[in-house]
Amino acid sequence: MSNPPITIIIADDHPLFRKGLREVIETDPSLQIAGEAGDGMTALALIQHHTPAMAILDIEMPQMNGLTVAREIRQQKLEVDVIFLTMYREENLFNEAIDIGARAYVLKDSAVYDILNAIHTVEEGKYYISPVLADFLMNRSARAEKLLRHTPSLEDMTPSELRILKLIAENKTSKEIANVLSISYKTVENHRTSIASKLHLRGSHSLSSFASRAVIIRFEAPSPASGAAIAPFEPPHSVSRVGVPPHAF
Repeated sequence: MSNPPITIIIADDHPLFRKGLREVIETDPSLQIAGEAGDGMTALALIQHHTPAMAILDIEMPQMNGLTVAREIRQQKLEVDVIFLTMYREENLFNEAIDIGARAYVLKDSAVYDILNAIHTVEEGKYYISPVLADFLMNRSARAEKLLRHTPSLEDMTPSELRILKLIAENKTSKEIANVLSISYKTVENHRTSIASKLHLRGSHSLSSFASRAVIIRFEAPSPASGAAIAPFEPPHSVSRVGVPPHAF
């Protein structure tokens, strides 16, 4: 029994380009065009109606551009993989597309050669980028790795700092924390300063806000040889990490 075809919506405001792209896609019997659109509003309506496996979107379209359509797809939680088409070789546009959730990023001047490869790469659960844009991916990955190496976390805290952070999360004042831990008020303030510095926090309420967001599911006052058990949490500065196979992003 053969697999059902991969359904696709194409959206581009240039009819001749759209026609050429359709002709290329239709050479593959495993693919099926569910609809075409010449603007973003029509594209979104078709996507909502058909819920195709993939939507091939030109970034620049009238009424609603491709980036906005992709945001709507994401916001509405539609299970549609987005492949972007663009004539622009701009790194900031590439990064915005990836941040929105694009699964492929294809230059229009090479789309007739790249589109089938892009579709099947996405179908395999991978990411695709036109080879000429590989430098954008390398730059993005390098920045992500640098941020990951320098993003602070609870793992950077000492056992004493973790104890104090937990009490801050319980809305205790520095004086109350000093009484609970039998230490001086000045020592608590020094710890608060150290914690804020490690987490790159600024402002009088930033530490309390961070502590309340950090999900600490179990805390035992550790001995010098032990540590506090903590759950994973979302750091104050979220980082997107890109890990991909060759020729993908």
